[in-house]
Amino acid sequence: MKIATWNINGVKARIDNLTQWLKDSNPDIVCLQEIKTVDEGFPRLEIEAMGYHVETHGQKGFNGVAILSKSKPDEVSRGLPGDPLDEQARFIEAVFSLPGNKALRVCCLYLPNGNPVETEKYTYKLAWMERLQQFAAQRLSYEEPLILAGDYNVIPEPHDCFDPKVWANDALFLPQTREAFRRLESLGFTDAVRATTDAVQLYSFWDYQAGAWPKNNGIRIDHLMLSPEAADRMTSTAIEKHVRAWEKPSDHVPVVAYFDFAA
Repeated sequence: MKIATWNINGVKARIDNLTQWLKDSNPDIVCLQEIKTVDEGFPRLEIEAMGYHVETHGQKGFNGVAILSKSKPDEVSRGLPGDPLDEQARFIEAVFSLPGNKALRVCCLYLPNGNPVETEKYTYKLAWMERLQQFAAQRLSYEEPLILAGDYNVIPEPHDCFDPKVWANDALFLPQTREAFRRLESLGFTDAVRATTDAVQLYSFWDYQAGAWPKNNGIRIDHLMLSPEAADRMTSTAIEKHVRAWEKPSDHVPVVAYFDFAA
């Protein structure tokens, strides 16, 4: 089974790229972030015509997440628990049936950026990460394959960016941010990509500005975090960076992990 995460940066603007990638890459489950549309505005027909079921948690103009899947999920829930006043569309969860009467739980998340750090935006980011940790701890108790996939807006380690000095004071790389990410790992989650490679210059995002893509001035902020039951079934990972060179690209590329969930 191939499971991917991709910050699409506007699904309407990127629909041609999305459909081409779905055709080429043929993933089983896709977590999309920054769809930037209300649920009714999602180009559902184009995606469904390719054999995918579509679940969205949209918002007008920004944020928004979606899960595309070849099989219909048994359950879907929207919104990260812990703050009933949070109206930002950043989280959707789906449960799928696996062989042997087992379940696979996939969560698609778009973690807040947090910049500027001296504002309430960074406070919101850290609070959101705390809510995610509490949610993840509860879901781990189910002892089933669980994947938390998305744009975390977190650079975990210095070798996950082209120049740590450039990012030293950024919300994506501050010590408090990275510590919150490590707390998630310490619950028992595995960073899929780093479990399969220690390679440097392995990025998932390149800014549109300052020639970041041709210079390979990237960062790795899109992650698939795996519960022990999912990590045991993972066989490999890939970052499909060639997509960044397409016309009208997102500034992120798909990150994928492969699993063997055979009974």
